[in-house]
Amino acid sequence: MEKVYKLGIIGFGGMAHHHKTELHDKKFERIVIHGIYDINPDKKAETLSYGFKWYDTLNEILSDSEIDIILVATTNEAHKDLSIAALKAGKHVVCEKPATVSSEELTEIMQAAQKYGRVFTIDQNRRTNKDYVLMKRTLEKGLIGKPYVIESRVEGSRGMPSGWRTIKSLGGGMMLDWGVHLIDQIMYMTNEKVTQVFCKMFSIDYPEVDDNFRLDITFESGLLAHIEVSTNNYITHPRWYVLGTEGTLQIDDWDCTGRVVRCIDKENKWDEEIFYTKAGPTKTMAPRNANSVETIELTEPEDVIDNLRPVYNQLCDAIEGKAELTIKPEQALRVMKVMEAAFESHEKQEVIKTNI
Repeated sequence: MEKVYKLGIIGFGGMAHHHKTELHDKKFERIVIHGIYDINPDKKAETLSYGFKWYDTLNEILSDSEIDIILVATTNEAHKDLSIAALKAGKHVVCEKPATVSSEELTEIMQAAQKYGRVFTIDQNRRTNKDYVLMKRTLEKGLIGKPYVIESRVEGSRGMPSGWRTIKSLGGGMMLDWGVHLIDQIMYMTNEKVTQVFCKMFSIDYPEVDDNFRLDITFESGLLAHIEVSTNNYITHPRWYVLGTEGTLQIDDWDCTGRVVRCIDKENKWDEEIFYTKAGPTKTMAPRNANSVETIELTEPEDVIDNLRPVYNQLCDAIEGKAELTIKPEQALRVMKVMEAAFESHEKQEVIKTNI
């Protein structure tokens, strides 16, 4: 029989409740939630109602010998100290994203994991989002040739939820909240060095932090990844828009509504006639023959498990020595360094040369 691991949770907020739903309510077979610690004592009654153990202090949960794994689900600025304390206490650790607010802090955690011989991973759960997997698989099939621009966008119009996201000292802002996911997705599928970063951030409604940003990441092959996160878009762009040498991919939303338009005939022999539009005459932007392209409708990949189970399965497998982590702290470190370059680019208002 497989070992069933006991999980202790530090920080019982919104994301921890999501973990509770996936692990406890849906009965994940490899992990059970054993107990919870939160600095807010009002969480105690709720914790006990689920049948979990309540800890009054951090030391109590870390010293409980029954706990195998700690989930760190606090505000971002506390991730480093809590992760290192848990590792030192002999616990394996899964930390909510971003793992830390700086590459230096993440390096300290990685060194602690090595020192204490424990596994540390991060909840980069959006690697299994179906829209992302569909885009990635489509490019891997070569349906649009070699991609040279990948545009990734997440957009809302209701601003940011109140709380830590609006407070700089707690690691708030959209770069650390959503940017970390979108950058991780791009970096996970692109085995190349990042050579330059340019970013423009906006603070439209929240003066302390970025509530919108535009980020350009250039890879060593010349591939450009353009990432946008906005909280006041009233007309949204496609979730994914990718230009390739042989076609274009578009995925509209998380429901995976999308298509590929592939080139069959380049139609690069030009007639003498000029095409007239309401904007005036043009040759370059003249419409193409419908028979020169083919359209492939995209559908949601049915084999993808898009929840927290892959995150915990890869952690359990790594603990048992069955496989390496798929969400490695070294990968998170690269993402953190890109985000740091993005903040630097915004502050200096210039392109930042990198070797990430």
